[in-house]
This record gives sequence, C-alpha cells and structure tokens, in this order.
Amino acid sequence: MKLYGLEEHFVTADVVEAWKRRDPQLAEPMMKWAVASDITPALLDLDGGRIAAMDDAGIDVSVLSLTTPGLQNLDTAEAVALQGPTNDAIAAAVRRHPGRFQGFAALATSAPSAAAAELRRAVTELGLNGTLVNANSGGRALDAPEFWDVYEAAEDLRAPVYLHPSVPFPAVTEAYYRGFGAPVDSMLATGAFGWHYDAGLTVLRMIIAGVFDRFPELQVILGHWGEVVLFYLDRIAAMDKLTDLRRPIAEYFRSNIFITPGGISSHKYLRWSLETVGIERIMYASDSPFNREHAGSAKRFLDTAPIGEADRERIAYRNWEELVAGIRR
Repeated sequence: MKLYGLEEHFVTADVVEAWKRRDPQLAEPMMKWAVASDITPALLDLDGGRIAAMDDAGIDVSVLSLTTPGLQNLDTAEAVALQGPTNDAIAAAVRRHPGRFQGFAALATSAPSAAAAELRRAVTELGLNGTLVNANSGGRALDAPEFWDVYEAAEDLRAPVYLHPSVPFPAVTEAYYRGFGAPVDSMLATGAFGWHYDAGLTVLRMIIAGVFDRFPELQVILGHWGEVVLFYLDRIAAMDKLTDLRRPIAEYFRSNIFITPGGISSHKYLRWSLETVGIERIMYASDSPFNREHAGSAKRFLDTAPIGEADRERIAYRNWEELVAGIRR
C-alpha cells in the first residue's frame, strides 16, 4: 500500500539567507528551530538523507513544501524574486527522484497577482501539485479579497491549496501567549496550540467571507486534524443564520476541505474526523522533519487504525491520487 505524506517540509539556502536578513536575531518564533537547530540539515536535504528518513518512516512519496513562514514574511520584491527559484528547486528534486517526491508551490502571497501567475507556471510547466500557503501574509489574514487571485487560479487549475499554520499576529501573540518564559511562550504560540487555532480560524474566516461561494470548486487541505476548528463545527453552526452563505458552514468542510493528521498520530482524532467529514476527505501527512516518524511508524499508524482496508487505502493514497488526477495541466 503506497503511502503519501502531504506536509513534508524543506527549505533552501537562499530562503534561509533571506530570513536572516529580515530577522538577524531569529526572534520570530520557529526561526531558530528552522534555521539554526538539529532540524536544519534535514530541511535542506532534498536527496539521500530525506529519502532514507522516508524509508525509515514508511512513507513512499513526500509532497515537498517550503517550511513556515515560507516567503510570506519577506518584503514583496524579495518574495517575488524567490518564488520562481524556490519552485524550480522543488521541481529539480522531483526530477531527480520522480518516484519519491512531488511538490507544492511556494508563493509570494504579498503580491497576489504574481503569486497566481507563479502557481499557474508551477502547475502547468513544472508539474507541481498545487500550493502550500501559510495562514497570514504580512499581517493580513488570507480571507482578504486581495488574495482571491490565488484562489481563482487554484480553482481554475483544480489544484489544491494546503493551508498551513503561521505565527499569530504580534498583538494576538502578546495578549494570549506571553507570561511563562521564552520556551513555553514560544511553543504555546506555535506548535502546541496558537498557530493551530490561528489556521483553523483562518479557514473559518475564508468560509464566512464567501471564498468558497465565489470559488465553489476550490479545494483546501488542513493539517493537524483540521486545526482545532473541525472539533467545534456543532457550536459554529450557531452562525449559520447570521451569514449570507449558500450552505451551512459545516457543509463546506465536507465538500471543499480535506483533513490530514499533520504528524499527530491519533486514532481518536481519526475516528472523530471520519465521523465529521467522511473517509473521502482524509489524507495522510507526517509533518516531517519537525515530527520524525521512525521504524515504520507512519505506515503502522494506518495499519493499526480501526478501519477497513478500503478506507485505509483511501487515506494512504487513493484520495490524493484522485485529487491530483483532476488537476488541469
């Protein structure tokens, strides 16, 4: 049974240098982890070391994506200049290892029209399978109409958008995620809770803003079992009578949003997600290299899941392959 990992991160040396120029002290949460830690070599590796780690995890194909914050915290001109070379690097890695790698495009979302044009190039010329974007861009949430050029291009291409968490806005971080000392503050604001809540709120805002009514064929992927919001749909339904949406909010999660574990290997969350959105809406992701699966643990998570073989295959490869098969090249 082939297993795809859809949230498998990397970085290039050029992007690292751009981050350092913008944030020399690496003060932004996650920067030290991505740029100057034991994870950095794994992020930079698009060859043998990464493939060995995949083999160890039990992952057959990794869909590569530029790690957070991607190009979305850079000045617009620099972000635009880097998006083409970054996607060329992904495509080159896929060509070197065609049976093992696929790719999501990195986009300069601060220049939406340029980002949309690059998405079209990345899909139609480079063969990438959509894009991964982080939940805010230069302090703007991605539900804002200025970003809709990207969604229009994605819908036209039938290419998925993986919505990844990013660090909450500074004012939010200061108000909610401070007061416990640097290590706890940083993790509370990011991988423990803050950025998951932020990403879930972003997709909820996208629904309420009418993104999926305007682009009804747009497909978004949410990691980490739906970034908290999936577990609150019954409560969120209280807003259905307050909006002008065409459908109840929960319905968009069953038609426009896919869910992955994003490195949280929980059968309990899997059961909840199956009940909430259905088997056709769930795919696998390991969140490598931040989460490191070992000794076949990625495949073992599915092998031991309390589901039938047909459902296991859907999560492992069928849902992704069917989604990719619909992309317009």
